[in-house]
Amino acid sequence: MTQQRSDAQPSSRIHLASLMIALAIMLACTLYPPLMATPEGNADHALAVALFAAMSVAFVRGVGFIPRMRVWRWLFSGWTCSATLALVGWLMFVR
Repeated sequence: MTQQRSDAQPSSRIHLASLMIALAIMLACTLYPPLMATPEGNADHALAVALFAAMSVAFVRGVGFIPRMRVWRWLFSGWTCSATLALVGWLMFVR
């Protein structure tokens, strides 16, 4: 007889849109580092942190990993990636 668990984790699958976003950010930052520089040529640390945070969240969600704890599930969600990408857009607009 098998035992049913009420706290079973939802099935995880690759989320192609998030994975493509993560790969695009990774390639853009690798192939064109001046993207993360100010017009004066200095490093824009806020923009780099926002880009890498969006890339990390998109990779975690893209490969299909879904954390069990609600806080981590919210942190590594598509909504967090979207909010971080909006922050990236705002930072690029401001500079």
